[in-house]
Amino acid sequence: MGALHAGHLSLVEAAHRCEDFVVATIFVNPTQFGPNEDFRRYPRTLDADLAALAAAETDLVFVPDQTEIYGSRHATFVEVGPVAEPLEGQCRPGHFRGVATVVLKLFNIVAPDRAYFGQKDYQQTLVVRRLVVDLDLPIEIHVCRTLRERDGLAMSSRNAYLTADQRRQASVLYRSLRRAVELVAGGEREAEALRAAMQDCLRTEPQVAVEYLAIVDRETLARLSVVDRPGLAAIAARVGETRLIDNELLGDER
Repeated sequence: MGALHAGHLSLVEAAHRCEDFVVATIFVNPTQFGPNEDFRRYPRTLDADLAALAAAETDLVFVPDQTEIYGSRHATFVEVGPVAEPLEGQCRPGHFRGVATVVLKLFNIVAPDRAYFGQKDYQQTLVVRRLVVDLDLPIEIHVCRTLRERDGLAMSSRNAYLTADQRRQASVLYRSLRRAVELVAGGEREAEALRAAMQDCLRTEPQVAVEYLAIVDRETLARLSVVDRPGLAAIAARVGETRLIDNELLGDER
């Protein structure tokens, strides 16, 4: 959606390693924002974005306006089912309906062979995979690792909203996730024990308001009581008025 950072550009780099022609799209998609979310103030830095993509040797950048994507009589939307319902689906009703719809439209317009997404938006990658499988799209989906700042904070366009103090507080999200990873690596498998350890870490920054903290199955996002298969620790929290999400893989198949 623009306001590009090194995480976005790493997807371009990953594509260049495998592809002959790389296309990026920039579109702040209104249908994935709720009525009280930040659509109008979402950072828009098109000139800087285009310069960054040119420096990364992107072959083509598609920057449609809203009327090109959603005409005046647009009425068709995509629902992807259970994988879109927990976590972000509960906190942001209708969000993945908007995501799936715009991704399908962009896939149809650009007709890529492969598409590259970041792990930070993990549930989104599952939604896109479900979309591709269920609608028989001839596209391979590649998920690339989350890029982080030096203190572990996941790179995000919304980090620009944070004050210096909030930026410091926000690093606790990653520290809590790493605590879960370390415990699982050390043999802990009880999800409640992992959640408790994460909560203890988060309490060190009392101004960080947690929306959800979940230990889930990596494929279905079903809540786990025991990490006896590949799992995911996922978190959403508000730091001031800024909502951030992050995750880390759990288990032997990291």
